[in-house]
Amino acid sequence: MAVDMDDVARFEAFRPRLEAIAYRLLGSASEAEDAAQETYLRWQGVDVDQVEVPEAWLTKVVTNLCLNQLSSARARRETYVGQWLPEPLFAGDPMLGPVDTVEQRESVSYAVLALMERLTPNERAVYVLREAFDYPHQEIAGILDITESASQQLLHRAKKHVAAGRVRTEVEASVARRVVEEFLVAATSGRTEPLVRLLTEDAVSIGDGGGKIPARARTVEGAAAVAKFLRGLFKPGPAKRALVGGTAEVYVAVANGAPAAVAVVAGRVVGVMTLEVTAEGVVAIRNQVNPDKLDRASVRWAAADHGEPLLTAF
Repeated sequence: MAVDMDDVARFEAFRPRLEAIAYRLLGSASEAEDAAQETYLRWQGVDVDQVEVPEAWLTKVVTNLCLNQLSSARARRETYVGQWLPEPLFAGDPMLGPVDTVEQRESVSYAVLALMERLTPNERAVYVLREAFDYPHQEIAGILDITESASQQLLHRAKKHVAAGRVRTEVEASVARRVVEEFLVAATSGRTEPLVRLLTEDAVSIGDGGGKIPARARTVEGAAAVAKFLRGLFKPGPAKRALVGGTAEVYVAVANGAPAAVAVVAGRVVGVMTLEVTAEGVVAIRNQVNPDKLDRASVRWAAADHGEPLLTAF
């Protein structure tokens, strides 16, 4: 069957939104791309002229593909080596989707993406579609094949779970840079005291190496323990340089709305460390070093103007 280029164009115009929905649901850019592509294949296989509202049809397909993925992902996470963190996206990445409101920005933050791991697939879908994309409950009910009342109840439960663990506050770009600069100076000082002063008493550090790069299997908890861990993490040595393939340059960036330190070796992103900041200090440090989750970051980084590195490390 010949491909109708108008139908292709209609789909491609909506692809960024589908990928943004899928990313929020799955926490993975590569899986979001796959879900959008599978949606495209299904779009090619239907009589498009019989689809009354293409946007609603495409959203339903990609959402349900993601729900199936989430169900199997729970089983995969049980065997995942170490701790699981979402794939980071830099500011300006179209996969972040709409970020005009506080709710939209929060729904793609590392903190909330991690909290959404606690939700059921349907709770997560309702939360994403309502909070991030402003779908009315009537449409969400049609997408998920549930009642409107059930959609409202799922949103209530999801927001309750997310609110219970959320402590993030929004940070201006200029403030984000200052926070990362102060953090890196403290982390590379060789002493724990400067770091402790930047951290909240109950600060945590989480790392995701996916079994391919060494990372702590458990969360490091408490300012003193986190500071000690970070002091060792930033201590240079030949073994670390060999692990990442050379000396890393460290830059300041914004990833998923949070201040971030980005480690780059020969143009390739080898680590993205996001800082969750509150008025009291840095409350959480999330370090993504799993190379499987840094491909998109590397591509976007290579195409962007990122200024000069703050320091070299490792």
